[in-house]
Amino acid sequence: LKDLYIDFFKSKGHTQIPSAPVVPENDPSVLFNTAGMQPLIPYLTGQPHPYGTRLCDYQKCIRTNDLDEVGDLTHHTFFEMLGNWSLGDYFKDESIEWSFEFLTKVLNIPVERLAVTIFAGNDTLEFDSVAHDKWLSLGIPEERIARTTEDNFWIAGETGPCGTDTEIFYFRSNDEIPDTFDTEDDRWVEIWNNVFMQYFKHEDGTLT
Repeated sequence: LKDLYIDFFKSKGHTQIPSAPVVPENDPSVLFNTAGMQPLIPYLTGQPHPYGTRLCDYQKCIRTNDLDEVGDLTHHTFFEMLGNWSLGDYFKDESIEWSFEFLTKVLNIPVERLAVTIFAGNDTLEFDSVAHDKWLSLGIPEERIARTTEDNFWIAGETGPCGTDTEIFYFRSNDEIPDTFDTEDDRWVEIWNNVFMQYFKHEDGTLT
């Protein structure tokens, strides 16, 4: 799976970068790297990366933030997180299209087993119509696109790089697949998250 993923994103102009150590080298805010973006924060906030603007990797993670969930059907303590990164290069259109292409063309997952969530909008940020329209154009029907607010805004901590996201879910059961996607139905499992980190959250709570 790792090789298929890396080879796919190399074909889209990405350069593979090595996994950072599990213990962060320059981030005292956490004991361990918990996500693929953690070691990349300096580059996500503007510092040029020596490998360019399109990167892919699999990052070793220890999910201390998920410890209470470990033991259920979907949460793990230690694993490698796949990631493709655009540093001021492509954005929502390509990110969504390539995730869909990998899942349906490389892994051959039937489209009818997929559903997505998108950012619904709030008092600060508008509804993500770009992600919504893109999913429709790829063949995800309206009833399989759920809109949420809290679950579709991503930030690693209290401050720092952040933004809206669109998550992809797979129907893991042998039951008949429901026409309408219900985010509370645990037969749907999140398998991908496209995060659009276009904002920086400051200590006073403002976004720039």
